[in-house]
Amino acid sequence: MHNLGTVFRFEVIRTLKKKSFWIGALSFPIIIGLMFAIIFLSNKSLDDAEEDMKDAQFSLAVTDTAGHVNPSILKSVKAQTTDDKEQAISDVKSGKLDAYYYYPQDLTKDRVEVYAKDVGLFDNSKYESVAKSLLQATASAEVDPQATQVLQDRVGFTAVTYKNGQQFDGFKELILPGLFLVLFYLLIAMFGNQMLTSTTEEKENRVIEMILTTIQARTLIIGKILALIVLALIQMVIILIPIILAYLLFRTQLDLPNLDLTSIPIDPTRIIISALIFIFSFLLFTGLLVAIGAAAPTAKEAGSFFTVVIVFIFGPLYAFPLFISMPDALLVKVLSLFPLTAPVPLMLRNAVGNLTTIEAILGILILAVCAVIALAVAIRLFRYGALEYSKRLSLGAIFKREA
Repeated sequence: MHNLGTVFRFEVIRTLKKKSFWIGALSFPIIIGLMFAIIFLSNKSLDDAEEDMKDAQFSLAVTDTAGHVNPSILKSVKAQTTDDKEQAISDVKSGKLDAYYYYPQDLTKDRVEVYAKDVGLFDNSKYESVAKSLLQATASAEVDPQATQVLQDRVGFTAVTYKNGQQFDGFKELILPGLFLVLFYLLIAMFGNQMLTSTTEEKENRVIEMILTTIQARTLIIGKILALIVLALIQMVIILIPIILAYLLFRTQLDLPNLDLTSIPIDPTRIIISALIFIFSFLLFTGLLVAIGAAAPTAKEAGSFFTVVIVFIFGPLYAFPLFISMPDALLVKVLSLFPLTAPVPLMLRNAVGNLTTIEAILGILILAVCAVIALAVAIRLFRYGALEYSKRLSLGAIFKREA
């Protein structure tokens, strides 16, 4: 085991030097950054368009025999009134008039008619907006301000919920425990292939014989697994830092919700449970993927099994509503305790607060035992499969051999 540090450093440095690692690690933050940039530019364009629309001046004629719009408001926008609808429409067609509004007698039965000069696909919307704003301004002036707030659905609400006699905010409560579930998915989705191929690269390059002359198979595989864990942590930091910076620096520009981080509840028990589930789940799937890579003769063959692993990980998402609303259902219990599907149900249920203490302890123990078994199997498979280039290893044959 004295070569463990050498293997560990070699694997980490070799991977960090690969362009593919940085492309994979930076792709997610870059995509998030592009999405934020698009949202920012879109919001800015809409704001600019609204400001331009407010400042835009155009000649306007209005027919309003029923008096739906206050005359003083029409005067403020320099609109002229007319009873000759056909002449006003003719003036718009000839270009003498930019727009003409016809307000019907009964707004509940008939539509407001807008006739206007074309100024472009997007800018044409200003005519209808102004026609609507004239009605709204009149109604706001005549109706009680509080009734206006109700009708426009602009009334604010403050909701306080209680659990076990204490104030409880379900959304804020799930943020910190739920963060581990998000990180788990990101690491498996973005780093899973690296785990799978970490043991097949030397086999395909036919350099494994020379490596094993100086380093034991056990030392080599343990060093690779430790390197994978450290590389996964590096990638996790790379993903989180841009997201946190974007939120802190550009929250207002991106119209992101204002989350008071100081008010987020910190429940040490639930956070520790999520952290343990995350650690053992990650170790379990790392061992599983490394074992598959060790058993397969080539990375191509190993890749065919990756889809199966992904199905087990992402499959439970289809039962997402059950985990929240029916935690006592038999299917939820089974998915929560079956090791290959357990990470999602356990972390999600712990985040929403319906995971019992017994289920949490039992789930963590199952994941821990299975993670140790998976890592032990990975080491054993690599020991006997490192020099196997032509066929896939058989688990039955492996365990019939002496260690």
